[in-house]
Amino acid sequence: MHTIELLLDARLDAGVRDVWRRLHAAGLRSLATHTHPSNRPHVTLVSAARLDSAPPALALPVDVEVGEVTFLGRALVRAVTGPGLRELQAGVWNAVEPVNPLHAPDRWIPHVSLALNVPTAEHDAALDLLRDLKPAYGQLTAARSYDTGSRTVTAYPSRNALEPDDRRPATPTA
Repeated sequence: MHTIELLLDARLDAGVRDVWRRLHAAGLRSLATHTHPSNRPHVTLVSAARLDSAPPALALPVDVEVGEVTFLGRALVRAVTGPGLRELQAGVWNAVEPVNPLHAPDRWIPHVSLALNVPTAEHDAALDLLRDLKPAYGQLTAARSYDTGSRTVTAYPSRNALEPDDRRPATPTA
């Protein structure tokens, strides 16, 4: 299986890694202990069996707010919101053969993971520890794909969202 993921700018990435360390220092589950080289804060857009039909390039950067700490099942996450993020995700969903129904545009919850498989007994402690976190603002600046079989990442094509898209027809001028 392959995912398409968006990566956080350096400041947001460092902030998420600080939260990982904070959880770990408190003796709670955290992605700080996941040491695989591919592990870094990201927002997953979609999972697909293959990416041969994926969109040609994603328009980045996307301005975002990394906000509320909550649980999605047993995953401790921070919500991610931003203008155009849902539209970008829906375009990716529609361009591939998705395999995870939770990534359907009407069900997708954009987030960055802080800890996985958190025992229910630790939920309150984790939320209490992080209740003072303020929203963080920045950008999703790059895209990658992750191959769960080989556990490798590949840079995914992106284009500057502020530049014209050369694939669109030119607007006639008077």
